[in-house]
Amino acid sequence: MNEETTVLVDGPWTHRTISAAGTRFHVAEAGEGPLVLLLHGFPQFWWTWHAQLASLAAAGYRAVAVDLRGYGASDKPPRGYDLITLATDAAGLVRALGEANAAVVGHATGGLLGWTMAAYHPKSVRRLAVVSMPHPLRLFEEMANGRQGWAARRLFGHQLPVLPERRLVADDAAVVGAMLRTWSRPGWPDPATERRYRDAFQIPKVAHCSIEAHRWLFRSQFRPDGRRYRRRMRRPITVPTLHVHGALDPFLLPATARGSGRYVDAPYRWRLIDGAGHWPHQEQPDRVDAALLGWLGDDEPDT
Repeated sequence: MNEETTVLVDGPWTHRTISAAGTRFHVAEAGEGPLVLLLHGFPQFWWTWHAQLASLAAAGYRAVAVDLRGYGASDKPPRGYDLITLATDAAGLVRALGEANAAVVGHATGGLLGWTMAAYHPKSVRRLAVVSMPHPLRLFEEMANGRQGWAARRLFGHQLPVLPERRLVADDAAVVGAMLRTWSRPGWPDPATERRYRDAFQIPKVAHCSIEAHRWLFRSQFRPDGRRYRRRMRRPITVPTLHVHGALDPFLLPATARGSGRYVDAPYRWRLIDGAGHWPHQEQPDRVDAALLGWLGDDEPDT
């Protein structure tokens, strides 16, 4: 049985535990300066940002990568996997880190949290950078489209009880490795990177907690909480937003993501990363870092 120590990877960062919104979160932190909060996606953990922790710290930022609720060495409560609660977790982390706001960078599920934070907790978000994730309303709209719905068909399978969790951890989490390879550019990940994610996903409760977020995303569409969420997300995003997407992403298609700018009433910059799939910050870290650091350092960002 894998233990939470699996995710305590050594490097030029400091590991610690922070309490926010009644939950304990494990974070890896590097550098000093303005806060940049890094939110990972499925099926990963904080280490997905290891390259950005180093580059942001070197550029004069305080970079903090968190294990989201239900992942890694953070708490894994039975409830709280709706986007509103998860975004409230992240806003609470900003305050627990001693800051009024942060530049928030989110990949995939973490990108959904970033969009949601900017709508529900705009004072906590100084700037927003989203990687590999359309605005939620754009995602909901396009999931009804045959091409995008087929590309993301795995999410529909996650609505079943129990079986998805079992499949994800079966055979040494082989499905996790298959997702990483299938949704990336050819040749990524290397065996050591794949091993790290497969091990972390087998920490007890991680599979169930991560799937619960997917279940809420789908099932809430037919419930009052989902309708309330969609109404709130219709409010324009009012913080400067960088939107990064891999040109080869076969899971969340670039055409789906590209229409998200209409939900942003602030400077919005779109960057398509050639030669990258669903994980551009790991597949092409230098290109993503250049886009991110240029965005963060631009006092008057434009498109």
